[in-house]
Amino acid sequence: MNLGRSFFSLYFLIVACFGALSWLLDEAWSVSVEQDVESYTGYKTVLLAIDEHLKNYPLEQWDSRIKKANERYNIPIQLIPEENVEVLLPELKFVKGDKVTVYYDDDDITLFQPIAEQKLVLMLGPVASPTRPRTEALIRVLIFIFIGIVIFFWVWPISKDLDKLSNTVKNFGHGDFKAKVGKAESLLVQPMMNTFNMMASRINNLIEAHKELTNAVSHELRTPLARSKFALQVLRGAKDDETREKYIDKIATDVEELELLVNELLVYAAFENEQPNISYQHHDLKLLVNDQVDSFSHNEVSITLDCEFEQLLADYDAHFINRALSNLLTNAMKYGNGVMKVTLTADSGQCTIIVEDNGKGVEESFKEVIFDAFSRYESCRGKDTGGFGIGLAIVNKIMLWHNGSARVENSELGGAKFILSWPQIN
Repeated sequence: MNLGRSFFSLYFLIVACFGALSWLLDEAWSVSVEQDVESYTGYKTVLLAIDEHLKNYPLEQWDSRIKKANERYNIPIQLIPEENVEVLLPELKFVKGDKVTVYYDDDDITLFQPIAEQKLVLMLGPVASPTRPRTEALIRVLIFIFIGIVIFFWVWPISKDLDKLSNTVKNFGHGDFKAKVGKAESLLVQPMMNTFNMMASRINNLIEAHKELTNAVSHELRTPLARSKFALQVLRGAKDDETREKYIDKIATDVEELELLVNELLVYAAFENEQPNISYQHHDLKLLVNDQVDSFSHNEVSITLDCEFEQLLADYDAHFINRALSNLLTNAMKYGNGVMKVTLTADSGQCTIIVEDNGKGVEESFKEVIFDAFSRYESCRGKDTGGFGIGLAIVNKIMLWHNGSARVENSELGGAKFILSWPQIN
């Protein structure tokens, strides 16, 4: 129903515009001062012949000569003063000069031949119009019929696509955020559909991410709150100071965990809402990596840096690359068994930082979601290791901002191998 209404509204609007244009052209043709007199060669020749004939006789004999011409040619010809033309045909703007002027009135025409030196006009007609104007009118009608058919086949797929887009937008507005528009039949509408699909996909991803974030936050908050609630119940019934101190320490630990969760959420929310301005600097990347490695080195951890370059110049935002590398090193320290390795390379215009550990590694099924927010691998992450699954999500976003990527593989050390790469020169 909507398809038919929208199509025929658009179609009849275009056809009406062409019809109005045709009528205006016809009106302009019928009242035109300088017509195409080639269609009236016979009438024009008669007027010109009479004009030349009259010049051979004195003015007082012109009426009799015109009367004889009427009888001879059987055509209504008369001699009238120039000012009478506007009285007879007020809508005709008569042009002074020696050209024949044609006035068209439905099926009749009237021709005027001015005699400027006498301020007189030879008027022939009204007589039947020649066949050419009717032929032109028929051709014009056929042209507009053809244009109407072309418009029909041009507008029809556009109307179908617009109606399809309208229905999809309505479904999207009613809560179907996965609604997508199929391939358009018209190339004119296809960019509009592609733009809508991109917008719909972006909105759907944001909504899904919001749902996942809400569910994850509620889950992460529930655990320390439940422990704190249990500890408070125990405190109410505790009779000795040792028990009180024990559960007070547990509540304090849970409060710290909640504070850490809130801080990580604030950082992730800031990263998620919009991309910050990346301040690219052309500096030695090896210096940044070496400083991070030194900051994580201590007696309990063996960490090495492998880089074959004396210096590695690249474009990067030092603040964000430093944050990404710090998150990976912190992750390797938590889930490794005391051995860490950092490798810095550059190949084919790509900078690559690799962080490896000798922990338990990452299962294949978890590798697909490890960079998603709150994607905690419960079998190896618990309260003792900390973390809420936000650190790697931040790393992934930093790489996307640098037009790069983050991925995880199995390390030869036995644990996980995280690889960050981005263009050396942006």
